Amino acid sequence: MIKHLQTKEQLLEGFQVLKELRPHLTGDTFLEIYETMHKEGYELYAYVEEDEIVAVTGIIMLTNFYDGRHIYVYDLVTKSTIRSKGYGEKLLTYIEGLGKERGCEKVTLSSGLPRVDAHRFYEKKMDYDKTSYVFRKELLL
Repeated sequence: MIKHLQTKEQLLEGFQVLKELRPHLTGDTFLEIYETMHKEGYELYAYVEEDEIVAVTGIIMLTNFYDGRHIYVYDLVTKSTIRSKGYGEKLLTYIEGLGKERGCEKVTLSSGLPRVDAHRFYEKKMDYDKTSYVFRKELLL
């Protein structure tokens, strides 16, 4: 079952899985950043099996010149102890359907260079195209 996480309790339960992808976050920093992201449109969904969150995905709807109206997937992670059981596929398929319902033209995501297994999943299993590199520069404040 896929569930939209909204209450503080649900969000913190989902964070227990999300922190495998974002280990630099604590529960407090997650909630603080989530509040800002949520105001900007971020939503967190979970795949729940037998009352346990086994995978999560965080998304936002955006519009830009190169992807049009689209869903951007910020986060997609399955608990490390139970990967390769189809949970990520089910969540991403759900997000694709949500995008269609909301009139989106695409689903877009970025994935870190070392995440070779994730890239194989996106390209081979989910039929995503690798269309660009993401570049980043730290700004000193």
